[in-house]
Amino acid sequence: MTFQTPSKRILSSLQLTAFQSSNTHNAIVTYIEDLNNSIIGVKLTDQVSVSPGVKAILDVLDKVEDVVKDTPPMDNKASRFGNPAFRMFYDKVVDLAPSLHASLPHFPEDATNELSAYFVNAWGNRERIDYGSGMELNFLCWLICLERVGVLSESDHIALVIRAFWRYIQVMRILQSTYWLEPAGSHGVWGLDDYHFLPFLFGSAQLRGHKYLRPKAIHDNEVVDELADDYMYFACIKFINSIKTASLRWHSPMLDDISAVKTWDKVNAGMIKMYKAEVLGKLPVMQHFRFGSILPYEGPPPPSETGNERTHGGHVHEGWGDCCGIPIPSVFAAAQEREEGKNIEGPGIRPVPFD
Repeated sequence: MTFQTPSKRILSSLQLTAFQSSNTHNAIVTYIEDLNNSIIGVKLTDQVSVSPGVKAILDVLDKVEDVVKDTPPMDNKASRFGNPAFRMFYDKVVDLAPSLHASLPHFPEDATNELSAYFVNAWGNRERIDYGSGMELNFLCWLICLERVGVLSESDHIALVIRAFWRYIQVMRILQSTYWLEPAGSHGVWGLDDYHFLPFLFGSAQLRGHKYLRPKAIHDNEVVDELADDYMYFACIKFINSIKTASLRWHSPMLDDISAVKTWDKVNAGMIKMYKAEVLGKLPVMQHFRFGSILPYEGPPPPSETGNERTHGGHVHEGWGDCCGIPIPSVFAAAQEREEGKNIEGPGIRPVPFD
């Protein structure tokens, strides 16, 4: 295989429609479903075999966290938007990417540029200092590519979700709270909280077939606290509760609606459908996605940017600028210090009043 540096190819609804019926779209959905099915009934605290490939990924994620620690935020108290120090963090990750990939077992050196594109963009947007489900998708596609080049195998799927992916989410929470990353897009992320989607999808898979727990249990704070260490879904609800006051009904209405579903099986099936529609099927997300040799673009060529007044930063605004219009302040920027006596799920933050 001849590897190539991935590039953006979806600039309008025409390319998006072609993508949705492509082999690459099917490969992404199939991979999500495979990971999803591998962790049904599996807890985060369960013992699982960790291969050298997964162990190497965990080491890479530890190194990314070290970069955050070595790149403190700037004094930015006058702004509730993204901290400029994130750009220094991002540049350091770009510089480290080749050596990080070289540390992965059986990694082909000539694939470095292609996989680095997904890896680097999994941490946020350098210019806008924001993060959303499109960046989360980049991390998933990095895992797909690692499996394609032989670093990982199908037998790693359980460990990939409950160890590697969950570790990525934990590192992202540190980035979000350290650099006050803004939710991507004028309306916030096309997802289920301000930033993420996949932890809820995989989290609902963990709970499929549970004898006692029902989706409505997310409204019981004692249950949430008790189960947050075992299940992604409850860990995410605990995180939301720690940074936002009032009830889910007000600040997370979609999660509140989902809690009325009777079984986790139906929640999980709905999550997969929603992901295909609200992430893989949304132009504001997919116009930033990059295609290479492993995940190729197979549709019609994108429109020329020349003379197109709606073209902006490598993509076309077909309507109001959902992806890069009005910046949204970070929920973490609501505070300068931790609220006394409350366990906040991130460094130096306190709950955001929703009123």
